[in-house]
Amino acid sequence: MEGPTVVSEHEGHEASPHRAAGDWLLSIVVPVMNEEGAIGAFLAAVDKALDGHVARWEVVFVDDGSRDATLATLRDASRADARVRYLSLTRNFGKEAALTAGLAHAHGDAIVPMDVDLQDPPHVILEFVRLWREEGFDMVYGVRGTREEDTHTKRATAGLFYRFFNRLSDTPIPHNAGDFRLMDRRVVDALNRLPERSRFMKGLFSWPGYRTTGVRYARPSRETGSSKFNYWKLWNFALDGVVSFSTWPLRIWSYCGAVIALIAFLYIVLLVGRVVLFGSDVPGYASLMTAILFFGGMQLLSIGILGEYVGRLFIETKQRPLYLVAEDSETLHAPRREGPAA
Repeated sequence: MEGPTVVSEHEGHEASPHRAAGDWLLSIVVPVMNEEGAIGAFLAAVDKALDGHVARWEVVFVDDGSRDATLATLRDASRADARVRYLSLTRNFGKEAALTAGLAHAHGDAIVPMDVDLQDPPHVILEFVRLWREEGFDMVYGVRGTREEDTHTKRATAGLFYRFFNRLSDTPIPHNAGDFRLMDRRVVDALNRLPERSRFMKGLFSWPGYRTTGVRYARPSRETGSSKFNYWKLWNFALDGVVSFSTWPLRIWSYCGAVIALIAFLYIVLLVGRVVLFGSDVPGYASLMTAILFFGGMQLLSIGILGEYVGRLFIETKQRPLYLVAEDSETLHAPRREGPAA
């Protein structure tokens, strides 16, 4: 397996002054849903990778409404190892909300969100830490060098999405970078202050800025379980990203309207000229129906795009909590209160 390599492009200029501190804590945030069989292997791999290299670390699992024995497995793991913490949400709020919950409850000076399936190798975290501590980067993101499990169609559509998103948005996201990254505490504090309910985390990670770089790594096959994403979910995920970070879909329809109005004006001039100069008949039913169907479809499409933005405004104005916590490891370890004496 190829080792991690640093991507040459980076942003920012000045290094942060506090990297040399010896007493620091690393938090690993892991959203899970129906992953009871993967938790033990994940913890063993993390312990093996970090042992002797990182003195203080914790893993913060976020159970996003699992229906299997995931929560019971997390309870047992937390009882066995105080470095293992967990949150259990009241229902399935989605991965983005679960990841937000984990970032809000992580205690570390550096925070690494990652998946439990071990497709993001824990040993790459050591390179993240080196770049954070020794070279002063505030964010170090992982770049997937190989995606052997993905089909050609998925790789092609992913590449198309990155190019399309970065062309439309003022907040570009690195190509082939997922959630797997290390973030300094001040970056996470900035993320925790962002209030929006529609959370496209790839974009939110890039929004604060700071000094960033990438590490390319080989992505192995999934150790256990199967992916919860399908093409429909990925489409909605991409749509959320574009609508959350760009107003270009709205602006495009202004340009389309101007172009169509110009074409219609030129067509009217052409028709009037043919009638006045040559006495030609104006085309009738077929051209009329074609125009009606064309403009009707354009209007419905533009209304749909406008509705995406209005719908998100509606959700934001309700100010509902992004997630609700039913249980966490702190309450599990808290001493039980005795009832009143008989």
